[in-house]
Amino acid sequence: MVTANMTERNFNLVLPLAQKATAMREIDTTDSSQVRSGAVSKMIGENLRFGDVDSKTNNSTPQTMIMHGIRTSTMAIRTTTTRITTIAGRVLSADENNHNNVDFSFTELAQAYFDCRKHKRNTASALAFEQNLERNLLALYDELLDGTYQPGTSICFVITRPKAREVWAADFRDRIVHHLFYNKISPRFYASFIVDSCACIPGRGTLYAAKRLESKVRSITQNWSVPAFYLKCDLANFFVSIDKDVLFTQIAKKVTEPWWLALAKTILYHDPRTDYTFKGKPQSIELVPAHKRLTNQPGKLGLPIGNLSSQFFANIYLNELDQHIKHRIGAKYYIRYVDDFLLLHHSPQWLNAALADINSFLPSRLNANLNPSKTILQPIDRGVDFVGQVIMPWHRVTRKRTVNEAIRRINITPDSELFEVANSYFGLLGQASKSQKSRARIANALRWRGHTINKALSKTYRKVDHG
Repeated sequence: MVTANMTERNFNLVLPLAQKATAMREIDTTDSSQVRSGAVSKMIGENLRFGDVDSKTNNSTPQTMIMHGIRTSTMAIRTTTTRITTIAGRVLSADENNHNNVDFSFTELAQAYFDCRKHKRNTASALAFEQNLERNLLALYDELLDGTYQPGTSICFVITRPKAREVWAADFRDRIVHHLFYNKISPRFYASFIVDSCACIPGRGTLYAAKRLESKVRSITQNWSVPAFYLKCDLANFFVSIDKDVLFTQIAKKVTEPWWLALAKTILYHDPRTDYTFKGKPQSIELVPAHKRLTNQPGKLGLPIGNLSSQFFANIYLNELDQHIKHRIGAKYYIRYVDDFLLLHHSPQWLNAALADINSFLPSRLNANLNPSKTILQPIDRGVDFVGQVIMPWHRVTRKRTVNEAIRRINITPDSELFEVANSYFGLLGQASKSQKSRARIANALRWRGHTINKALSKTYRKVDHG
């Protein structure tokens, strides 16, 4: 356990953290200059601020990392300061670094916390963690330093749209560790990924994948003037069938630092089924087919759907497939989004040969298999369905199933939530290059609910009750 030899002072947290800092500032007037105290934190989103000068003693205070939403004080005498200031500002000794092979700072852990909380502010575990933010972050930091960190309790629940599946949500403090690992390790893997690998990569979402596929289609068909074919494949039960031993071997090739490799092993081999709580009706788990449940898989197989680490690990796992298809099979036109991937070629015979090669490669190298019921070989001019959009000659449209689901949701959503739901669907449908008819259907459904839609059919407005 890493400790600091100094007096520890208790601090009250300002909650919620999203509340903007007050404009009040304490001003000391020593000599002819005014120095701002650090008694009130900066606005959310600003950079971390270095320590101020204690005006009464004219002594420089050590660098203090200002945690957004936390009231900290730098008005301490030289011999007394806070523990968070000392740990955040100090440098590990040579003995500590050599013993633990640790090369991350408290600042990096804090950044991982800020990354983690962006979309998880209102979850129960996030609120519980933030109630004693300083102490919880310091405790997590110490556990990581001395190697005693172990993942906590996960939450399992079932979603039914677009299809029933298990989702596993790690505890908030574990998500912080996932972000810490991801922030440190991901750049070295991203440098080796092909540009046609999408999902969980900055700037490579569904819109990137749809546009890139459309560009490839127009290239191979010479702007729809030459016939061509596409082979679409999907891995069977992908997340629950990932071989952890194979994945760890892949990670170890690029993560050579002992401490980071040990952390990768802790995250990868943690089995959430040993410690979890189930949210929702117990019978809802029966909606998920037995072969798609993580709870029915052997211990060495499967990653929990819902964690950042699982998405990142999935890209590492399938990078070997990407490299094989691009450099061994020689596919010029290829793209993958998670476990869905396509190959384009003028010859259906060449695509059938590629399919046979992939069917041989997957079991032998990744212990994985294709889903034969979702393997499609079709002419491109019939339309290519990928990431929720259909690539048609000269345009992209949203998949009909997605539009129908949008109409259904709008018809049943309560008035208090309809504004957000409707505008999210307007944004989704707007990604397609030809979406006028689809957006008009949504607009008509909203008018029946008493909502007003703008002329461009791109957004709705909040319903005003004049009664």
